[in-house]
Order: sequence, then structure tokens, then C-alpha cells
Amino acid sequence: MMSGLTYCARAHVQRTFEQLMNVLPAQLTDKPQVILLAGGNTPFRNDTDRELPFRQESNFYYLTGCSVPGSFLLALYQPAQTNASTRLSIKLSIPEIEVADLMWSVPPPTIEEAKQLFDVTDIAYSSELQSAIDSLLGSHPEAVFHTLPRNSPLFPVLPEEYMATIVASETHTATDAYLLSSIHRTRLIKDENEITMLRRANDISSRAHETVMRVLGKAVQGKILQGKGAGIDRPLLPGEWLIEKEAEAEAIFVASCRREGAVHQAYLPIVAASKRAATLHYCCNDRDFTWGPVKPHDHLNHGALAHGPAPERHLESQVLLIDAGCEWDCYSADITRTMPVGNGGKFTEKSKQIYSLVLEMQQKSIKTLRPGVHWDTIQLLCHQILVEGFLGLGLFKGPKDEILRSGISSAFFPHGVGHSLGMDVHDVPSASKPVDNTTIPQDNVGHPSFYTYLRLRLPLAEGMVVTVEPGIYFHEHLLKAVEDSEYVNHDLLKEYREMGGVRIEDDVLITSDGCENLTKVRSDVEWLELVCSGDI
Repeated sequence: MMSGLTYCARAHVQRTFEQLMNVLPAQLTDKPQVILLAGGNTPFRNDTDRELPFRQESNFYYLTGCSVPGSFLLALYQPAQTNASTRLSIKLSIPEIEVADLMWSVPPPTIEEAKQLFDVTDIAYSSELQSAIDSLLGSHPEAVFHTLPRNSPLFPVLPEEYMATIVASETHTATDAYLLSSIHRTRLIKDENEITMLRRANDISSRAHETVMRVLGKAVQGKILQGKGAGIDRPLLPGEWLIEKEAEAEAIFVASCRREGAVHQAYLPIVAASKRAATLHYCCNDRDFTWGPVKPHDHLNHGALAHGPAPERHLESQVLLIDAGCEWDCYSADITRTMPVGNGGKFTEKSKQIYSLVLEMQQKSIKTLRPGVHWDTIQLLCHQILVEGFLGLGLFKGPKDEILRSGISSAFFPHGVGHSLGMDVHDVPSASKPVDNTTIPQDNVGHPSFYTYLRLRLPLAEGMVVTVEPGIYFHEHLLKAVEDSEYVNHDLLKEYREMGGVRIEDDVLITSDGCENLTKVRSDVEWLELVCSGDI
């Protein structure tokens, strides 16, 4: 967590009000503007008193930096006020300490403590919020009150009593039509403070990915030794853990993040081995790796990934796709690595071909990123590289231009090449992919299916953070769409179907003249095989 007044909430509120002024009808722009928001409350499991993990609602945190459950924001912006110091006021309301709760849970901060924590102009207890609203109504009779969508289950509920007097007023305006889109547009461009937190989330997550790889590599080398009584008279200790199933890889990833202070995962980790790597949002993570009987004189894994001195099975060659990232102070990392398992920690010939092609898609995409480049252009580039690569491998046949126009590459790369990243993994959807969008370029080369699942359809701008995550998959459901295609070498395709899929994903900051990759864990084939085989 950030300490002191280092989260620049006041600047975020200022920018959000300025964005509001750009979208409001002209007749409202000269009036005082007010934002009234509820923060989240501690959730409970169904009808029990069992707490679930609390994570503050992103828009509320963006404007307050406050993770205290049960808090409220009341912010006033006076556009006609010439004095900049009094134009903006931000009141944060936090719950009082309940003595009866002290034995059960950590109390909220006191008012004095909160003044040292949050970048706002005033802090009071939530019990005083109604009187603060009444006072503001009296002093600013024509104020426009902005809220998040009030009848939506997607946002914390704003108690009706706070809105009742506002709605009943004949001189005040209450609207939920402008605030969400304005916050989203503001959040789309990150400031230095936010970039610092995104770097931290990426650093921690990068090390967690590498930790999983190195545990796999140590096992290949037979360097994970279990002491006396391990797993029989006593539990296995962390240094004795093997990774023989998806859940064990997930456990090591999450533990690595928690050890470095990350409280939340940014999303449910995707840990998919073998054919399951073809399922994009596979979050079950509950299957063993693919095993087979040990063949005569087969020592590819030195017996290290099977308990006991005389293993009766060996780990089959497969890929392990891990799409996972932690949060740091409500800012997300979103990283995917696909690594070889079995075969002594090396890719097979076929899996290396596909991995290398995906890596080429990603590297050429990242080299193209700079302000002004439309995201659709990057999507089309990935499909062009895929088609060229499949033609080179013999998986596709026919003229490249015809294959591109046919759209069959969407059966192998069905999703978008990436999305906006910030406080949420699929960040600010209304700003990233606006309903009224005049920026989309005409594509006379590709196919409409290339863009179906794009979550970002804008020209890039300095300060955006995006994921770059091309992939190639062999999913039985998707392949049905091309089973009669004249452009597919169906006999050769059979040799790739069992591998599942490959995705490589990094988080990238758009700079003034290009981009910066925030993700630190490497993805080149040589390094990956050296680590997963335990050779380094």
C-alpha cells in the first residue's frame, strides 16, 4: 500500500470534473458541479456472516485513494470561481469506530489518522454526510449532482436518503448520465503515480511467473529433494513441493505474490496445461498434467516429477499456459507465459514452431506501438503475421491475400490482441471501445471477424497502458468453422491439435515517441528452455 499523501486523488478529481465540463450540455456548464459516490462495503457469503475479500470499487478509489469499506465521497467543483484554491473541495466520509466490532475486525482510521492518509480537503464521519449534503444544497442552489448509474448492480448502492432531498429539489439537477464515461476517459490516460503502481504490480507478477518456471526446472534436474518423513509423518514444506498439476502451479504463483505484499490477484489465475491451454479463460486449474507410462530407457525427466525412486509414469510433452497477475494498491498486472513441461523442460518441434510464431506476432506488434497508431492496425498486423507463418509451416495453402480476406485465421487467433490496463484488467470499457466511434479505420485487407472481440478500438495516446497478448490455439470448437476450408492443410493440422495453445502477454506503456514494456519476465525461447530445464 502507498503511504502518506502519495496517491494523487485530488488531481484525479480535478481531471474528472474537467472532463465532465467537456461533455455536459451547455446550459449546465456554468453551474456548480457535485460528485456524490458510495464506496464498497465488506461483502459476505450469501446469507452468512462470513466475510469475503474486500476490494474497493475502482472509480471510488480513483477519486479518493481510500480502501476503507463504507466510505463516501462528496466533491464540489465551482467553474465560475476564479480562485483556484477554493474552486475544488473534496469531502471524504469514513465510518466511525464501533467499539463492539473491535474484537472482530480491524477498525477504520480515526479522523486524524485519515488526514495523514488521504489527499482530500476535508474528512468527516459518515454519520455527518447528510448534513453536509443539506449544507451544500443551501449554499449552491443550482448545483448539478453527478452519480454513477444508480439502478445498476455493477456499482455500490448510494443510500436513497442521500438522494431524496436532491431529487426533490426544484432548483438542483441530479444525473447519472455523464459521470461514469467521464471517469473512464480520465482513467484511460495514466499519470506518473499510477504508472509507478503498475510497474510494481508487473515486477511482482513477473517474479511470480519466473518462480513457477524455476520450480519446474529444479524438478527436471532432480534438485527438489524431500526430507525424512515428508508427506508421510509430516507435511511437505514449500521447498519440497513439486508442480505436477495446475493447482500446484497456481499455488506457487499466488504465494510468490503474497510474499511480496500483493493482497489481491487482479483476476482469477488461468493455469492451463496441455489441450486446456486452448480455452481462453480457463480458470478451473484443477487438472493434473498429462502423464504416460515410462518407456524403456526413458530418462527425459530423470524421474524427478514422480514420487518414489522407481517411477512408473513419465510427464508427457505439453505446454503450461499461465495467465496471471497481481494487483498493487488497486492497479493490475496482466501477464501470460506459455512454458514447456515434460521433454526435459524443452519445447517439442511443433510447439516451438507455434510459440516462435506467437512471439513474432507480439514482438512486431510492440515495435509498432506509438501515439497515433490505431489499435485495429495492430490486430490486423497479428493476423497478417499468423497467415504468413502458417503458410511457411504448410498449415495454410493458397494466396495470402485470399486467406486474409477469408477470415479463417480467426479460428486460430479468435480474440483481440490486447486491451487497456489500469485499475481493472479490462480497464475503462466505455472509453476504450466507445459506442460512437469515428476513429475506426477502413480495412480492405482483412475480415470483420478479426475485430469482433477487440476491447480497445482507439488510436493510441501517450500515457495509455495496454496489454499485447497475441495467441494461437487449436480448439476443437473453433476448428469446426474451418474444417471444410480449402486454405487449410487438414492432414498437417492433425499433428498440432493436441498441443492446445500458446499466448504471450506483456503490459506496455505508450510513451511520447514509442512505448515501454513494463513486464520484466523474459519470453525468448532460449531463456525459457534454459530455465524450465533447470540449466540456469
